[in-house]
Amino acid sequence: MNDGRVMQSMMLDFYGELLTEKQRQCFDLHYNEDLTLSEIAEQCGISRQGVWDNIRRAEAAMREIEDKTGLIRRFTQTQEALEQLRGQLAELYRLSDGRARELAGDAGRRLEALLADL
Repeated sequence: MNDGRVMQSMMLDFYGELLTEKQRQCFDLHYNEDLTLSEIAEQCGISRQGVWDNIRRAEAAMREIEDKTGLIRRFTQTQEALEQLRGQLAELYRLSDGRARELAGDAGRRLEALLADL
């Protein structure tokens, strides 16, 4: 899966509930289920053009929301920062001993819990 598809899936996860049911369904079937426009049209009982219009409108709406809120951008930045912190804590744990090692281990476990919740 390329980065474009990852972004499409993330937009659907973050903003999908703000779309119409038909937009959400067409977008999901196209990007997450990898169905063709014809397959989606047959499944949804609409024309290929109707499928295409729903997908494009959904994408435009979600991009507009992302442009205004920046939720995905901030989520991605936070995730990257936490991953860097994970590496730094792991290195600190390896280089230290005693109380410092114990604190680094505790911080690492707390960080793992945060990352698991993302």
